[in-house]
Amino acid sequence: MRNITKRFGPVIANDKCWLDIYRGEILALLGENGSGKTTLMNMLSGIYFPDEGQIFIDDKEVVISSPKDAFSFGIGMIHQHFKLVDVFTATENIILGLPGKLDKAEARKKIVDICEKYGFEVDPDQKIYDMTVSQKQTVEIVKVLYRGADILILDEPTAVLTPQETDKLFAVLRNMRDDGKAVVIITHKMHEVESLSDRVAILRKGQFVGDMITAKTNAQEMTNMMVGRPVELNIKRTEPVEPKPRLIIENLTIKDVEGINKLAGVSFTANSGEILGIAGISGCGQKELLEAVAGLQKIEAGSIKYIEDDETEEELIGKDPVKIKEMGVALSFVPEDRLGMGLVGNMDISDNMMLRSYAKGRSLFTDRKAPDKLAHHVVDSLEVATPGIETPVRKLSGGNVQKVLVGREIANAPTVLMTAYATRGLDINSSYMIYDLITKEKERGAAVIYVGEDLDVLVELCDRILVLCGGKVSGIVDGPSTNKRAVGAMMTKLGGDSNE
Repeated sequence: MRNITKRFGPVIANDKCWLDIYRGEILALLGENGSGKTTLMNMLSGIYFPDEGQIFIDDKEVVISSPKDAFSFGIGMIHQHFKLVDVFTATENIILGLPGKLDKAEARKKIVDICEKYGFEVDPDQKIYDMTVSQKQTVEIVKVLYRGADILILDEPTAVLTPQETDKLFAVLRNMRDDGKAVVIITHKMHEVESLSDRVAILRKGQFVGDMITAKTNAQEMTNMMVGRPVELNIKRTEPVEPKPRLIIENLTIKDVEGINKLAGVSFTANSGEILGIAGISGCGQKELLEAVAGLQKIEAGSIKYIEDDETEEELIGKDPVKIKEMGVALSFVPEDRLGMGLVGNMDISDNMMLRSYAKGRSLFTDRKAPDKLAHHVVDSLEVATPGIETPVRKLSGGNVQKVLVGREIANAPTVLMTAYATRGLDINSSYMIYDLITKEKERGAAVIYVGEDLDVLVELCDRILVLCGGKVSGIVDGPSTNKRAVGAMMTKLGGDSNE
């Protein structure tokens, strides 16, 4: 790729970018949020068309104007959000959209051959709705290989995988590399870059700033290149601050609309002055648990007690968020859905701050001074990249949206702070900024409940980790003394495996 430029209105997503991709190599593409990584790969895979620049494959200039064109040149991209039909089998999804009359038996045989060649574990006859996230990802990879891809691009491939599933994926990717395939991964996880990739290419603010052999660099050097200045990469876990019970959850059971248990008999205590991590495979009840505490979820059975400083108990079940607030419970919730439950996309930063304070008004007119002051404070202290506080939140990058949301919730000085995937999709610099904010809330005495998917971070950040498996508590472990493999085993089997 030579001098690739892509503009979206006045915003330059990629500015004269150069990138070399070699067969028989795994390339990690790194950069902060908004640096243009995914946009650049979207142009290589035919989703976007470059405004300027050239793309060469095997020294011949090519024009890629659609994903169909990309497939004709042997390029396939596996996105973060899978594009599969739930009621179809793996085989039906893999051949879906191919021209001509298709022989399912022949297709099934070819799929089995691909799986055996590279080490995939997939049942061609299994329905997608019966598959784990890892199995669905496998189907997506086999789908592009079935179409003849020699250049594979994976966007955040391990975002929701356990360590064991990640190991299997990496083994397959190495097999593909050894077979002469070119593999590109977009990721924010430095330990994965170091263990998997052969070479690293770095983008900063839409521009290519350099590449290097992975074995000859380290996480600190790569991060400094991404950000453009030295960045500290340490999660400072301080000792719990006078921990005492703040929330006591007992036998919590929640059912979905079809009557299936999302949580079953969940019990634990969240202490003030500590961070309680929640680990589990996606969809194991994490979302329902936090929403139940926040008064947003119907409870089938159990109790949620809030313990005041004077040790009096308040039952939260049956109370909506307004009543919980009127009780004097200072509870802040950073939900998984940033622009659905957390912020209003069409409102500016200042107005989103006002969502927390407008009810305090004493006249027909809202007071804009306090929200404006808070908006400026959040933008300045968290380094939110925005033209101004009047900018609609939907126009910010995902990382900056998350900073606005976390900043607003922390500004309320809560006694209970709940965060769901607070750093999902954030670059390494923004992520460490969020970890620091969460630790400061713990040091202030808040009870912090941190739902995360990066097990390395959970083990480094949290004082205790509650592991969910199928909506049940698989175990509660001590953060400083456990490891990610033990937690990963507990996520897939109640109680884990004694061999881990």
